[in-house]
Amino acid sequence: MRTKGDILWLSALSALTVFIFMPVTNRLFLAVTMEHPYVMGFVKFALLATMGELLTIRILKGAWGRPVGMGYKALVWGVVGLTIVLMFGLFNAGVEGATTKGLLPGAEGIAGRFLQAFFTGTLLNLTYGPAFMAAHRISDTYIDQVVAGNRPTLGSVVGEIDWPGFMRFVVGKTIPFFWIPVQTINFMLPAQYRVVVAAYLSIVLGIILAYARRK
Repeated sequence: MRTKGDILWLSALSALTVFIFMPVTNRLFLAVTMEHPYVMGFVKFALLATMGELLTIRILKGAWGRPVGMGYKALVWGVVGLTIVLMFGLFNAGVEGATTKGLLPGAEGIAGRFLQAFFTGTLLNLTYGPAFMAAHRISDTYIDQVVAGNRPTLGSVVGEIDWPGFMRFVVGKTIPFFWIPVQTINFMLPAQYRVVVAAYLSIVLGIILAYARRK
């Protein structure tokens, strides 16, 4: 049964999507993205990834609720967006350069685009991916402890995290079975859409993980 919160959430997501892809506003979106990539990267992730966290709570608890330390976590998501902008450009250019030098196989036409996208998505998620996910897990745990009224140390935060589960599921399953395939597709898109698509994908992964946790 849909609630008022469901309608509001879907309306907000629809409004953002329409603004990004409707021809009239798409030109503005692309222009601002090209002129201010870091600012837009921050905004995209702060908004969309936070919406993903809200939806995860809705799926897990059956009702809408605010994530613990929502404002702080939105800020962290924005910083993640900044790093995504840099890393996407860095890895894409790096793979292109490595292919030109013969360090990675290349091809012509659509096959060449696929290989470029596949190597970019794979190398990105096997190197930056685990480091970003671990740092994000640490920051979330730190925020949870601060909001709970504790004075966390790095040791207490790191010790609270289920690292075997993190390595087994987050790194061992989501990277090869979700992130590498979807980022391969993402890197075949025009560059100006890749960061925002990555933000949408964070919502998709949140839905998958939430339903997995319910089961």
